[in-house]
Amino acid sequence: MEQKIIIITGASSGFGKATAAMLAAKGHVVYGLCRREMEDGAVLYRRCDVRNREEVGAVVARIVEERGRVDVLVNNAGMGIGGALELATAEEIDLQMGTNFMGCVNLSQAVLPYMRKARCGKIINLSSVGGLMGLPYQGFYSASKFAIEGFTEALAAEVRGFGIRVCMVEPGDFATGFTGSRKNSQATLDDPDYGPIFKRSLALIEKEENGGLQPEVLARRIVKLVEMKKPPLRNVVANLEQWLSTVIKHVVSGNQMVSILKDYYKC
Repeated sequence: MEQKIIIITGASSGFGKATAAMLAAKGHVVYGLCRREMEDGAVLYRRCDVRNREEVGAVVARIVEERGRVDVLVNNAGMGIGGALELATAEEIDLQMGTNFMGCVNLSQAVLPYMRKARCGKIINLSSVGGLMGLPYQGFYSASKFAIEGFTEALAAEVRGFGIRVCMVEPGDFATGFTGSRKNSQATLDDPDYGPIFKRSLALIEKEENGGLQPEVLARRIVKLVEMKKPPLRNVVANLEQWLSTVIKHVVSGNQMVSILKDYYKC
């Protein structure tokens, strides 16, 4: 396959690190963006905070200066905040939406002028099963992924005429560092109403994540999407139960889906 110039955000761990390693092993030039300094002989790491538009623009411009183009962008950077929607602080909301959604927007806007000029390119956005249904006590995480769903669908229509393909991956539970790095709302934990319910739900969430699929499973799917000429817009990668839940949502009523989620998450 022709060597591609690829940018992957959130490449220091989990999905991003596994995907970067697989693509580099196939001979592609892979730039891994992350917030800390890293070195890897196969992946070219660059320090970048995806929330900072100026920093993002400068990093992308340097990569284009070095390589002449960007063929593929994988918007993987993300984080999670657990807690009750009612009690989320402005700072928590900004961090959640800024990292997951605006990070995706910032990188996409930075690479698109170069892709449009070249009349080719591919953008792969990391959504989630949580972007297909609102997950209790992960509400703003779901909101950020719902936003990516809408952004990706609209962007795919806007840029296809320029030879640019846009798609997304919707992972279920995976055993990555995401669980350990989740920030949990102290206000929710301390609240007499929400606290006990949140702790019960959180125990289930962490159990499912820790027993989830390995990140290499998702990395292999992303590699296939990179190699496909016309990748599907949506790509759910999850265990059978979670995959079925995405199907069930389109069959049952809204109230029934809320009841299913309430029972499943023990809230």
